[in-house]
Amino acid sequence: MSPSGRPWPLSLVFLLGMASEAISCPSRCSCQYLEVDCTGQKLQEFPVDIPLDARQLILAANNISYLPAVELSFLADLVYLDCRKNLLGDDLDFTFIGVAKLIYLDLSFNNLTQVTFSTFSHLLSLVVLKISDNPNLVAIEKDAFANNTWLRHLDVSRTGLTFLDTSTVQDLPNLRLLGLSDNLWHCNCSFLDFITWMMESDVHFPDADNITCYTPAGLRALRMPAAEAQLHFSCLTQLYKQDYVFLCLVGFCIFLAGTMAAWLAGVCAVIYEAHASKGEEEEEEEEDTA
Repeated sequence: MSPSGRPWPLSLVFLLGMASEAISCPSRCSCQYLEVDCTGQKLQEFPVDIPLDARQLILAANNISYLPAVELSFLADLVYLDCRKNLLGDDLDFTFIGVAKLIYLDLSFNNLTQVTFSTFSHLLSLVVLKISDNPNLVAIEKDAFANNTWLRHLDVSRTGLTFLDTSTVQDLPNLRLLGLSDNLWHCNCSFLDFITWMMESDVHFPDADNITCYTPAGLRALRMPAAEAQLHFSCLTQLYKQDYVFLCLVGFCIFLAGTMAAWLAGVCAVIYEAHASKGEEEEEEEEDTA
């Protein structure tokens, strides 16, 4: 109500509402209805005064190295978070515990080193996850996405990954798009199951021509279909050092068992022969006495 007791005009109410939103907008960021955009503002830290009803938060192209879990938890309705091109490291475990409604998360072009079960386990509604272009990302735990059953688009391209367990992605029932290109895949017999899953899966692999082996040297730059054929042959026919050691041990055990069996048979034969000879001598002595 105005000082005169009359209601405020609707246009003025709207302007006051816009002004209040503008007041709560973070410094150097722009705010629209339910969206906060802080792209390219050279921010060093997570911005303050983000409207609590924000649905989209864009922090791309800044110098943020840490996402505070407490401040994020205030944004309980957040569904879209874009943090690409920042300096985020490997301390993201339990960071997203308070934003369970998050559907889209972009952490590409950062300094991630590993993904554990605790990194994204609370994001039960996550559909799109981009962690590509993290050159220091060398490990993704086997059960890292076990709780992200709605995940449809996952991108781990251009990282330092050399191995990915098949069950990590095979157990995602809604996965339709998986980026794997330009990684340092080590195509050995342990990786054969993953390559076979790729060939048989209905999942789409964008930029598939760049999903190639990096090591060993004999398979470098070989695309996955050709690598699968090579590995099927070599892994089924090739014996490694430990295989030869195992076969030698088995052979030695068989030889030793055979030798022991022959020795025992010989001992038994000697004992039997001695017992038989003694019996004949006793019979002869009894006959002579008679």
